Amino acid sequence: MHQLRRNTRHLLESELFGYERGAFTGAEQSYAGKIRFAEAGTLFLDEVGDMSLQAQAKIRRLLENGELSPLGGGKPVRIDSRFIAATNQDLEPLVKAHKFRADLFFRLNVARIHLQPLAERKEDIPDLVRFFLHEHNLANERRIEGFTPELMSCLLQYDWPGNVRELRNLVEVLFVDPPPGLVSLLNLPDSFRRIFCRYIDRATAERDRIIAALY
Repeated sequence: MHQLRRNTRHLLESELFGYERGAFTGAEQSYAGKIRFAEAGTLFLDEVGDMSLQAQAKIRRLLENGELSPLGGGKPVRIDSRFIAATNQDLEPLVKAHKFRADLFFRLNVARIHLQPLAERKEDIPDLVRFFLHEHNLANERRIEGFTPELMSCLLQYDWPGNVRELRNLVEVLFVDPPPGLVSLLNLPDSFRRIFCRYIDRATAERDRIIAALY
């Protein structure tokens, strides 16, 4: 287990900061690292709350000095980039528990945007569905037009514990065997159909009540 954690840590650091040839077993040639690809651009660091303390220290030094050092030594490299970090964790308690470095937290805590989970902004679901469908239609050269009103009503009632990623996965799986026209509950794979079928009666009843009110 200790060896696995060490290898995982080295994998993250080597991907971000790069490495010199011979820095570890399998490093047969030097690698620049992802951070250097963001030179004069923007680097997005996702889930910074899950980084090891050692990786956090290297990120803090990078933000402080604008330099990174590849694994295995070598001359420090100057980097001129903008950094955006994201996490699904509350970092203040992690700082107090000494699980996240205070110096890095204060370096990152410049401008904060709190994005509510999808369950608290369900009005975004139709727009997100259209965006993901457009994205995958282009990538797969398909033409899925959208979701039926009944299915969209089910989506709006579901609380999406997997957040936006879960919604994106729902759209993506449709392109394995794309249905013609609008997607209905019957077009969904069994795993998703079981989730949404519990809402279909309520969704249909709500639709009928709206239609009755209009007339």
